Amino acid sequence: MPVKKANRRLVAGLSITSVGMLAFCYLALPPLYNLFCELAGIGNNNTGVVSAKVANALEVDQERWVTVEFTGNASGVLPWEFKPVVNKMRVHPGQVSEVNYYVRNTTNRRMVGQAIPSVTPQESSRYFNKTECFCFSNQVLEAGESREMPVRFVVDSNLPKQVNTITLSYAFFDAQGHEKEDS
Repeated sequence: MPVKKANRRLVAGLSITSVGMLAFCYLALPPLYNLFCELAGIGNNNTGVVSAKVANALEVDQERWVTVEFTGNASGVLPWEFKPVVNKMRVHPGQVSEVNYYVRNTTNRRMVGQAIPSVTPQESSRYFNKTECFCFSNQVLEAGESREMPVRFVVDSNLPKQVNTITLSYAFFDAQGHEKEDS
Protein backbone atom coordinates (compact mmCIF):
# COMPACT_ATOMS: atom_id res chain seq x y z
CA MET A 1 0.00 0.00 0.00
CA PRO A 2 2.80 2.52 0.68
CA VAL A 3 3.94 2.22 -2.98
CA LYS A 4 0.49 3.22 -4.28
CA LYS A 5 0.42 6.19 -1.94
CA ALA A 6 3.90 7.25 -3.06
CA ASN A 7 2.87 6.89 -6.72
CA ARG A 8 -0.25 9.01 -6.18
CA ARG A 9 1.85 11.65 -4.42
CA LEU A 10 4.36 11.59 -7.31
CA VAL A 11 1.60 11.88 -9.94
CA ALA A 12 -0.01 14.77 -8.03
CA GLY A 13 3.31 16.56 -7.72
CA LEU A 14 4.14 16.11 -11.40
CA SER A 15 0.64 17.27 -12.39
CA ILE A 16 0.93 20.43 -10.30
CA THR A 17 4.40 21.10 -11.73
CA SER A 18 3.12 20.60 -15.30
CA VAL A 19 0.18 22.95 -14.79
CA GLY A 20 2.49 25.51 -13.20
CA MET A 21 4.94 25.32 -16.10
CA LEU A 22 2.13 25.65 -18.63
CA ALA A 23 0.71 28.67 -16.81
CA PHE A 24 4.17 30.26 -16.67
CA CYS A 25 4.73 29.74 -20.41
CA TYR A 26 1.30 31.01 -21.40
CA LEU A 27 0.93 33.92 -18.97
CA ALA A 28 4.39 35.07 -17.96
CA LEU A 29 6.63 34.53 -21.00
CA PRO A 30 4.91 36.91 -23.49
CA PRO A 31 5.20 39.94 -21.15
CA LEU A 32 8.77 38.97 -20.24
CA TYR A 33 9.64 38.63 -23.93
CA ASN A 34 8.14 42.06 -24.67
CA LEU A 35 10.08 43.58 -21.78
CA PHE A 36 13.32 41.98 -23.01
CA CYS A 37 12.71 43.31 -26.55
CA GLU A 38 11.97 46.78 -25.21
CA LEU A 39 15.12 46.83 -23.08
CA ALA A 40 17.25 45.41 -25.90
CA GLY A 41 15.74 47.81 -28.45
CA ILE A 42 14.61 45.07 -30.82
CA GLY A 43 11.23 44.24 -32.25
CA ASN A 44 9.39 47.21 -30.77
CA ASN A 45 6.56 48.05 -33.16
CA ASN A 46 6.41 51.64 -31.91
CA THR A 47 9.99 52.53 -32.79
CA GLY A 48 10.86 53.61 -36.29
CA VAL A 49 7.37 54.93 -36.99
CA VAL A 50 6.71 58.26 -38.68
CA SER A 51 3.57 59.74 -40.16
CA ALA A 52 3.12 59.69 -43.94
CA LYS A 53 3.07 63.50 -43.89
CA VAL A 54 6.49 63.66 -42.22
CA ALA A 55 7.92 60.96 -44.51
CA ASN A 56 6.73 62.74 -47.65
CA ALA A 57 8.31 66.00 -46.48
CA LEU A 58 11.81 64.51 -46.11
CA GLU A 59 14.52 65.58 -48.49
CA VAL A 60 15.56 62.79 -50.84
CA ASP A 61 19.30 62.19 -51.25
CA GLN A 62 19.44 61.46 -55.01
CA GLU A 63 23.22 60.94 -54.86
CA ARG A 64 23.11 57.89 -52.60
CA TRP A 65 21.66 54.39 -52.84
CA VAL A 66 20.92 52.02 -49.97
CA THR A 67 20.00 48.38 -50.50
CA VAL A 68 17.16 47.17 -48.28
CA GLU A 69 16.90 43.40 -47.93
CA PHE A 70 13.70 41.71 -46.74
CA THR A 71 13.23 38.44 -44.87
CA GLY A 72 10.39 36.84 -42.98
CA ASN A 73 9.38 33.65 -41.26
CA ALA A 74 6.59 32.25 -39.14
CA SER A 75 7.38 30.59 -35.84
CA GLY A 76 7.03 26.83 -35.63
CA VAL A 77 3.76 27.08 -33.69
CA LEU A 78 2.19 29.33 -36.33
CA PRO A 79 1.70 27.19 -39.44
CA TRP A 80 1.63 30.06 -41.91
CA GLU A 81 3.52 30.60 -45.12
CA PHE A 82 5.14 34.04 -44.83
CA LYS A 83 7.71 35.71 -47.08
CA PRO A 84 8.55 38.99 -48.80
CA VAL A 85 7.34 39.39 -52.38
CA VAL A 86 10.78 40.78 -53.32
CA ASN A 87 14.03 39.96 -51.52
CA LYS A 88 15.67 43.37 -51.87
CA MET A 89 15.38 46.81 -53.43
CA ARG A 90 17.56 49.87 -53.83
CA VAL A 91 16.24 53.14 -52.41
CA HIS A 92 17.42 56.71 -52.07
CA PRO A 93 17.52 57.90 -48.44
CA GLY A 94 14.50 60.13 -47.84
CA GLN A 95 12.45 58.36 -50.54
CA VAL A 96 9.19 56.78 -49.41
CA SER A 97 9.16 53.15 -50.61
CA GLU A 98 6.81 50.20 -50.34
CA VAL A 99 7.26 46.45 -50.26
CA ASN A 100 4.70 43.68 -49.88
CA TYR A 101 4.85 40.52 -47.82
CA TYR A 102 2.81 37.44 -48.70
CA VAL A 103 1.07 35.47 -45.97
CA ARG A 104 -1.11 32.37 -46.10
CA ASN A 105 -2.82 30.48 -43.31
CA THR A 106 -2.11 26.84 -44.16
CA THR A 107 -4.54 25.48 -41.55
CA ASN A 108 -8.23 24.72 -41.68
CA ARG A 109 -9.02 27.15 -38.84
CA ARG A 110 -9.04 30.88 -38.18
CA MET A 111 -5.78 32.12 -36.64
CA VAL A 112 -4.36 35.36 -35.27
CA GLY A 113 -0.71 36.29 -35.77
CA GLN A 114 1.54 39.18 -34.77
CA ALA A 115 4.63 40.16 -36.74
CA ILE A 116 7.65 41.41 -34.82
CA PRO A 117 10.10 43.46 -36.91
CA SER A 118 13.83 43.84 -36.52
CA VAL A 119 16.28 45.96 -38.47
CA THR A 120 19.98 45.23 -38.90
CA PRO A 121 22.64 46.41 -38.60
CA GLN A 122 21.55 47.65 -35.18
CA GLU A 123 22.93 51.15 -35.82
CA SER A 124 20.57 51.56 -38.79
CA SER A 125 17.38 50.78 -36.85
CA ARG A 126 16.83 54.38 -35.76
CA TYR A 127 17.12 55.55 -39.38
CA PHE A 128 14.60 53.06 -40.76
CA ASN A 129 11.05 54.40 -40.32
CA LYS A 130 7.74 52.80 -41.21
CA THR A 131 4.64 54.82 -42.11
CA GLU A 132 2.42 51.79 -42.69
CA CYS A 133 2.98 48.22 -41.57
CA PHE A 134 1.04 45.04 -40.93
CA CYS A 135 3.17 44.75 -37.80
CA PHE A 136 1.25 47.62 -36.17
CA SER A 137 -1.61 45.24 -35.33
CA ASN A 138 -2.51 41.56 -35.09
CA GLN A 139 -3.42 39.89 -38.36
CA VAL A 140 -6.45 37.62 -38.54
CA LEU A 141 -6.49 35.00 -41.29
CA GLU A 142 -9.35 32.62 -41.93
CA ALA A 143 -8.66 28.99 -42.84
CA GLY A 144 -6.65 28.88 -46.09
CA GLU A 145 -6.78 32.68 -46.52
CA SER A 146 -3.85 34.45 -48.16
CA ARG A 147 -3.05 38.09 -48.80
CA GLU A 148 -0.32 40.57 -49.56
CA MET A 149 0.41 43.07 -46.82
CA PRO A 150 2.27 46.33 -47.46
CA VAL A 151 5.08 47.96 -45.54
CA ARG A 152 5.65 51.60 -46.42
CA PHE A 153 9.00 52.90 -45.19
CA VAL A 154 11.64 55.58 -45.54
CA VAL A 155 15.35 55.41 -44.79
CA ASP A 156 16.40 58.66 -43.10
CA SER A 157 19.00 60.58 -45.11
CA ASN A 158 21.06 60.92 -41.89
CA LEU A 159 21.86 57.20 -42.09
CA PRO A 160 25.63 56.87 -41.49
CA LYS A 161 27.51 56.81 -44.81
CA GLN A 162 29.22 53.49 -44.05
CA VAL A 163 25.83 51.72 -43.99
CA ASN A 164 24.96 50.64 -47.51
CA THR A 165 22.69 47.67 -46.74
CA ILE A 166 19.83 47.34 -44.26
CA THR A 167 17.90 44.16 -43.55
CA LEU A 168 14.25 44.32 -42.47
CA SER A 169 13.19 41.02 -40.97
CA TYR A 170 9.83 39.92 -39.58
CA ALA A 171 9.01 36.97 -37.40
CA PHE A 172 5.32 36.05 -37.17
CA PHE A 173 4.10 34.57 -33.89
CA ASP A 174 0.80 33.03 -32.82
CA ALA A 175 -1.14 35.79 -31.04
CA GLN A 176 -4.34 33.84 -30.40
CA GLY A 177 -5.67 34.98 -27.04
CA HIS A 178 -2.70 37.19 -26.12
CA GLU A 179 -3.81 40.58 -27.43
CA LYS A 180 -6.66 42.45 -29.01
CA GLU A 181 -7.40 41.13 -32.50
CA ASP A 182 -7.09 43.72 -35.26
CA SER A 183 -7.17 43.09 -38.96
